[in-house]
Amino acid sequence: MTTVADILKSKASTAVHAVDPAESVLEAVRLMAQENIGALLVVERDQVVGIVTERDYARKVALRARASRDTPVRDIMTSPVMYVRPHQTSEECMALMTENRLRHLPVMDGGKLMGLISIGDLVKDIISGQRFIIEQMEHYISGQRG
Repeated sequence: MTTVADILKSKASTAVHAVDPAESVLEAVRLMAQENIGALLVVERDQVVGIVTERDYARKVALRARASRDTPVRDIMTSPVMYVRPHQTSEECMALMTENRLRHLPVMDGGKLMGLISIGDLVKDIISGQRFIIEQMEHYISGQRG
């Protein structure tokens, strides 16, 4: 069974992008666009205090006609942040994300940020596992050993 630690190891980039809660929403959205990501952790004094996503921007700024230049991230971030630990399985993460309608989960270990996983990371892992099972079944059916 794949763990969160395994998923983090397999990611091409383990960089976690963050923003201060006092930063403007405009700067947060610029950073998301620049890095081609959909979420930023909100970090204050080395502590994860929230998460801000494209969904937060759309619902809490754009639809309310707020000025992103004048709105601090703290006003739209989601807090507290749900997170997972490195030993948890991809299935546990998928259940948590599905149940809570999340697309991103920070990975924390003893209060230390280890990384961030997305729903895309989990789908990629599940597809890889299914591909392996299918290959094994094909080898078994065809009588190949290997």
